[in-house]
Amino acid sequence: MVPRRKPLLGKKNIKARLSFARKHLDDLQDFWENTQWTDETKTELFGRSVSHYVWHKSNTTFQKKSIIPTVKYGGGSVMVWGCFAASGPGRLAVINGTMNSAVYQKNLKENVRPSVCDFKLKRTWVLQQDNDPKHTSKSTSEWLKKNKMKTLEWPSQSPDLNPIEMLWHDLKKVVHARKPSNVAELQQFCKDGWAKIPHSADCRTIA
Repeated sequence: MVPRRKPLLGKKNIKARLSFARKHLDDLQDFWENTQWTDETKTELFGRSVSHYVWHKSNTTFQKKSIIPTVKYGGGSVMVWGCFAASGPGRLAVINGTMNSAVYQKNLKENVRPSVCDFKLKRTWVLQQDNDPKHTSKSTSEWLKKNKMKTLEWPSQSPDLNPIEMLWHDLKKVVHARKPSNVAELQQFCKDGWAKIPHSADCRTIA
């Protein structure tokens, strides 16, 4: 089974990423320690959102031992929003239904500032979010401005620049190791796994 690959970056995206790197090349550590990183991710009940790789000999691709069975639509899924800073993880929110701009703003209202307090960030703190349409819509931009939340400009197609991706990978690994049997268990295991991420400079290991 060959995992789907995202298209290569275009010249415009490469230029934007290079511009981002140059702009922040000389930023002091204090800037990054006062950045709140955020993202959403979907965890499927039977692990389709986790990549699997199978080693096999030539011409044995479709043999039973080389195929990993899947369940249509992943058997159900849970969408979560999370955040973290240099000091550790912040809040994790389960998103019920479709996340549109209004739901996204409600989620920010309920979780961003409490996490800022938990992180003990300075007044100059910055919110990182990607360029998903609900993040950059007119209503969300106005909401962020009204609530005096400064955002970190973000180059398109750059999830690899967001260190929270490492937390998502580790979280899903731990969740699926517990083999949830239904969506309710999947949701609870996500919360349990997130709660076990250590509050320290090293946030990569989930016990």
